Amino acid sequence: MVIKPKIRGFICTNAHPVGCAAHVKEQIEYVKSQGQLETGPKNVLVIGASTGYGLASRITAAFGAGAKTLGVFFEKEGTEKRTGSAGWYNTAAFQAEAEAAGLWSKNINGDAFSNELKEKTIATIKEELGKVDLVIYSLASPRRTDPNTGETYSSVLKPIGNSVTTKNLNTSKRVIDEVTVDAASEEEIANTVKVMGGEDWEMWLDALQQADVLADGFKTTAYTYIGKELTWPIYGHATIGKAKEDLDRAAAAIKDKTANLNGEAYVSSLNAVVTQASSAIPIMPLYISGLFKVMKEDGTYEGTIEQINGLFRENLYGDNPRFDEGGHLFQNYKELEDDVQARVQTIWDTVDSDSIDELTDYVSYHNEFLKLFGFGIDSVDYDADVNPVADIELV
Repeated sequence: MVIKPKIRGFICTNAHPVGCAAHVKEQIEYVKSQGQLETGPKNVLVIGASTGYGLASRITAAFGAGAKTLGVFFEKEGTEKRTGSAGWYNTAAFQAEAEAAGLWSKNINGDAFSNELKEKTIATIKEELGKVDLVIYSLASPRRTDPNTGETYSSVLKPIGNSVTTKNLNTSKRVIDEVTVDAASEEEIANTVKVMGGEDWEMWLDALQQADVLADGFKTTAYTYIGKELTWPIYGHATIGKAKEDLDRAAAAIKDKTANLNGEAYVSSLNAVVTQASSAIPIMPLYISGLFKVMKEDGTYEGTIEQINGLFRENLYGDNPRFDEGGHLFQNYKELEDDVQARVQTIWDTVDSDSIDELTDYVSYHNEFLKLFGFGIDSVDYDADVNPVADIELV
């Protein structure tokens, strides 16, 4: 079939297999261009391995350090009549590139929150890897079913305390408008922490430790975005922020419980980038469009793969890791410089619907959004007939 993007609001409902493969290859080539990471991991589990920062982590581990990677994800396979999800096509492309490079990799598709999938993952590690020395936790989901109680929780993107009315970039209409978001209830806050906090990360590490599949001196990290004043009302000081705070609690708990293994558990603070998750958050499309403008002018902007490659080389496996005031591995320091934030604030205060293209780099934002789903890549012929079925060998 000929596949064109179908965009509804802040999501794209289809994906292009050839475009996704091209995007994955771009990321692989970038990592390879940075040279071999000699001190990197050898056996890596990536929980949430198919898109965004999780995919970039798998690519960096495999093609930067030559690691064996086991990827866990929850994606939809394509059929002859309907495209699969972008994450499915990303993984199919990664698998093909890994095999061509002689790199071991295997894939597990299913609900990462479930006990059954944890058990399948552990069985695979025991059989194929023995132990893992790096565990990446990069799940992004709007809901989670507690595997022990069977209760399902849903997250919300809401401020805490008071409602917030803020400037917003309406990506459907391509205009600047306002959005009002009501304050979250205590139940909504608690549910968001349940979904997006550190409980499941901690459960994964508990299960891995109990099964004796964590190597001595292993590392694990989960990813967060903290930002500064501009994004705090909807992000940092909001329901998501509370969930991210719970990652800090989980990191401390994991480190304490794995002290006998000399385990290292970190929350890594990363750049605001265009992902399927960030596109859904009010404020972020306009903020990122302004950020693109400022940091690209300075030559300092880093996308997903650049951030993760830097995290591995400078922080996770660097000689002098950088920490922020909260104790997180600090990879987004360039974004949070006072001068950068002040210039983004000026754009925010002055931009309107008529000056979007002049004051922001919304064009780059939109292009990055399309690339998440395999569209907007110059090397791809989008008028060509392509097969929406892409095979992945699953565990």
